[in-house]
Parts: sequence; C-alpha cells; structure tokens
Amino acid sequence: MRPGDFAIVGACESDDIGTVPDKTSLGLALNAAANAMAEADLTPADIDGITTGYLEVSDLSHALGIYPKWADNTVVGGCSWMFQLRNAIAAINAGYCETVLVTYGESGKSTRRLGQSGGGGKGSPGQQFDLFYAGAAAPALFGLPIVRYMREFGLTEEHLAAVAVAQREWASLNPRATLREPTTIDEVLGSPMIAWPLRRAMCCLVSDAGGAIIVTSADRAQDFPKPPVYVLGSGGGLEAGISSPAGVRDPLRPEFIRTSGQAAFEAAQITHADVDHLMVYDAFAHNPIFGLEGLGFVDYGEAGPFIAEGNTRPGGSLPMNTSGGGMSYAHTGAYGMLCMLESIRQVRGEAAAQVPDVEVAVCHGWGGFWSACSTLVFASQRP
Repeated sequence: MRPGDFAIVGACESDDIGTVPDKTSLGLALNAAANAMAEADLTPADIDGITTGYLEVSDLSHALGIYPKWADNTVVGGCSWMFQLRNAIAAINAGYCETVLVTYGESGKSTRRLGQSGGGGKGSPGQQFDLFYAGAAAPALFGLPIVRYMREFGLTEEHLAAVAVAQREWASLNPRATLREPTTIDEVLGSPMIAWPLRRAMCCLVSDAGGAIIVTSADRAQDFPKPPVYVLGSGGGLEAGISSPAGVRDPLRPEFIRTSGQAAFEAAQITHADVDHLMVYDAFAHNPIFGLEGLGFVDYGEAGPFIAEGNTRPGGSLPMNTSGGGMSYAHTGAYGMLCMLESIRQVRGEAAAQVPDVEVAVCHGWGGFWSACSTLVFASQRP
C-alpha cells in the first residue's frame, strides 16, 4: 500500500454530545452512522464492511440495514476505533470489501458505561492485581507513572495545569465544547484533588457522544460530496493488559508509543516538520506530555515546559487538541473516535477552531491504562 491509497469520505458526530439522556450507546452510534452516511450520500446497500467496539456489531448492522461482507469488533480500549480503521484499510486492500463504516457510541455520562467493563476480562491479571492498588479509579491507575516522571524529569504541577489551560483556550473557540470558560494555572491547581498530582481540572470529562467515519479506496474517493481526507499512514502498539500499567517495559519512555509513531510516520513518508496539527488523546493532563515525547516531537522531559511555553495553544508552533480535547470538549470513556473526527475536520478546513492551512494532521490515541496506542496520519492531498 502507498501513502494515500485510502480516504475518509464521511465523518460525523452524533447530533448531540455532552448530556444526551434520551439515547443509549447504540442510539448514539446509529445517529452518528446515519449522519456520516448522509454526508457521503450513501445508502445501507452501499456499505459492505462495518466495525465497532463495546457494542455488538451485529446489532448495529441489523439496525442500519447493512449486510456486510466483512466485520470487525477489535477492542483494546479507547483507541479501538483507530485500530479498526487500520483493519478496515487492510480489508479493503485485501479485496474483502470496498466501503467500511467505523462507528462508535457511548452513553458514558447518562448510563456510566452500563454493562461495560474497563478492567479486562473476568479473572484477568488486571482485575486480580492492578485494580486492587488503584481502587478501580481511572485517575489513580492511569496516573501511576506521573510521580516517578516528576522525580526524574522535574515536571511540576504547574506544567500539568498548563495542559488544561491550553486546551480550555481551544475549547473557548468551539461552540460544541462542554467547558468553554477560559481558565488559569491557579484555578486548575485550586480544583479538588482526585489522585495526586491529578486534580479535577486535569481530568477528562464524562460525556455522551457518538461518532462515525466511512473509508474507501482513494480511487473512488472523488465520487463523494465532501473532499476526501487521505490516510497517509498508521501505526499501533500493544504492550500490557488493559488495566496493567505496571506491565509496560518502561513507564517513563513507553516503547509502544515510539513503535506506533515511527510506523505511522514511516508509512506516511513524513517528518515532524510536515505536521500542521496534532491530536493526542487526553484522558488526563499527562497524556499529551507522554504523547509529544513518545511520538518524537520533543525529547523526553521536555514536553511539560514545551506546553507551558504556549507552543500548543492557539497561535502556537504545534496546535494540539484543538477541539478542547477530552478535558474540555467531551470524553465518553473511550475517546479515540472523537479524536480522529477533530483531525479530519481540521484537514477538511471546517473545524470550529480551525488552524490555517492544515495539510497534514497526526492523531494519536491510547487504549486502557498504558496498555495500547495507535497513530494515524491524515492529509488533504494524495501524494
């Protein structure tokens, strides 16, 4: 496969996000899927591949009237839909199908992920050992590497607070963002402590939302109403159980991040200087810090000051998490789809807080608590 051989031709969220008590997770996924199909001017008969996660793919296909030749339900946490996009591209390339719908919905706020489990399978090592030490609380479990990182690299609480401040600045430009009032370092540090050093304002929201994208070959992409967004490259990595951050080989320099990023950049044949826009899944304030370093945008230990200096805020040298991210825009529990959709909007030139002249966007997501990750490179032009 060559860079740009496949393209996104439909990409939409559910009509409403944030608090949507009248729709289930399935209802949110169906709403987003219908929106993406309408945007691409496709009927159910035009879709011959479908993927989802944390939902039954058969329920989705039946409700939509899609009878797929290929289906996938890969689940590795919040970046599952990024893995599914990679799988969909591989399936199209192999000739298993031509047009794939990747869809997602989660009533994360209204039902608190009812019936789902983030702790791995019953009897898994994560449930037996890791969750015991974190009380099954995501901030405590996902935040385990932070204190050691602070000791080794000199990261401060102010650096963590700067992440939330920069992303709130982006959210203030986005009418769909949940939190739009600008904030300050002092306000972030004055918010309630959740699991030291993570305070409430350093943690993601809990939201309801759905999202969907449609991918097909680039040769067919010109036949659709919207300008195609080309997938130049992708990468992925899986290193530990979904609730086992202690299983990562090096929690301060996670190799699976480097592996994923290098694969995506090499496949896309780009350098860091080519990147106009960046999304890094931000369940908590330290995630963009680890993402910037693991992807190679800065050296280890430099990301905290890099963000604090304003490089990722509006007008900065590397616009990042321009929707407001999981901490200010929306975060349903598994945020990877929303992360991809903002990258696609930026490449299309239709984002609420649009960065000028975005030609190449990189999107990076996590799965579990330091378990898996995936990296995607989107572009406005086919090489």
